[in-house]
Amino acid sequence: MNKPKELMSGYNWPCPLGIAPFLHQKDTAAFLTERPRAFCFNEQGTGKTASVIWASDYLLSAKAIKRVLIICPLSIMHSAWLQDLFKFAVHRRAEVAYGSPNKRKSILKSNAEFVIINYDGVQICKAEILQGGFDLIVVDEASAYKNSQTLRWKTLRDLMRQIKGLWMLTGTPAAQSPADAYGLAKLVNPTGVPPFFSHFRDMVMTPVYPYRWSPRPEAKDVVHKVLQPAIRFIKKDCIDLPEVTFLDRDAPMTSQQSKYYDQLKKELLIEAAGEEVSAVNAAVKLSKLLQIACGSVYTDAGEVIEFDASTRLSATLEVVEESSNKVLIFVPFTHAIQQISAYLTKNGVSNDIINGSVSVSKRTEIVKRFQESDSPKVLVIQPQAASHGLTLTAADTIIWYAPVTSVETYLQANARINRPGQKNTMTVVHIKGSPVEGRLYSLLRGNISLHEKIVELYRQELAEEQATT
Repeated sequence: MNKPKELMSGYNWPCPLGIAPFLHQKDTAAFLTERPRAFCFNEQGTGKTASVIWASDYLLSAKAIKRVLIICPLSIMHSAWLQDLFKFAVHRRAEVAYGSPNKRKSILKSNAEFVIINYDGVQICKAEILQGGFDLIVVDEASAYKNSQTLRWKTLRDLMRQIKGLWMLTGTPAAQSPADAYGLAKLVNPTGVPPFFSHFRDMVMTPVYPYRWSPRPEAKDVVHKVLQPAIRFIKKDCIDLPEVTFLDRDAPMTSQQSKYYDQLKKELLIEAAGEEVSAVNAAVKLSKLLQIACGSVYTDAGEVIEFDASTRLSATLEVVEESSNKVLIFVPFTHAIQQISAYLTKNGVSNDIINGSVSVSKRTEIVKRFQESDSPKVLVIQPQAASHGLTLTAADTIIWYAPVTSVETYLQANARINRPGQKNTMTVVHIKGSPVEGRLYSLLRGNISLHEKIVELYRQELAEEQATT
């Protein structure tokens, strides 16, 4: 699969009218063509997709490869990859392997040079992929393969025993923990890491107390060494984009919210007395407090209890009305999404919803309408459903209705507007009505691992309750 880098100088870059590759995109494409297995850690919005398409097209033209399989999140199969393939490789046949098992398998057996499939589809069609004549697999948002114990990871490992090429793309490698590098390195650079995860974890992490680990001082250097070969460009070094302003907006809880918020904290304080709380349990309990602050909470029976969240809804509407351009509202909880959408509609603000229940075709239609039409003015989005790949530069304002507990999700979601094509200064607004939300936003903005801090946040919140009783 290797081809000399200098040969790309004579390559006819298949660019649509008015679009030409930047130097960093050419360098990335050249880097990948020389390496059957490699990482591309270019930051969000720097054109990783285009670089991969150009590199793949060059290798196809040179007959170094015959077919490319692109594995990516469901949410960006059409709106990012298929759209860019039509833009940058219109002379190639590209298909999306999604739908019934028979439809997926039929497309994998076709003569399409590029086949796009989502993570779960790989497990369904493993045999057909092995028989499909693919020479190169491209994994977008590769952090989905950080855990080497999952069936998803093991399926890709099995494929790579027969398929030579693997390019893994992510702008946030090992975002949550240095130990996350193991799964990625084991696929691209298997001889560069120990045979067992526990050995690697001991190289980069040290136990603080049971169930909590802290990065070793040398962890950064170890991770850099194992995640090779790799290339990385960041936006500020290669693209001129307007600045981003971060603002906090207070939305005090209503008396009803405060009553139940305080009641839940008292119950949690009693429950936590004398017991060691894991990060997982602390995150679940904090989530309940955040749900009340948002206006609805899920009971253990799966039912939804709604609260008066008028101050938070009003604060959100104020930001929307002050925005001269379009707005994204990121909301972590499903029922709160419905509340906000109904509230905006009631107040005459056109809006659409993107969450896990919205089909791929519908999502593509919504994004196209948002980018190209006057309506809708607002997209109400579940962060995990649209934090990767989508370009939503028609908006220049993001509202976080409540914080998430993942730094990677927060950074990726903010990058939906901070991309090439953005012409306006950008604003990210944090809505907060409780102390724990303010602390979470500070950690997210500081790019601080929440896994290490989640128990501390939980204990701080309960300590405040204890101090008032």
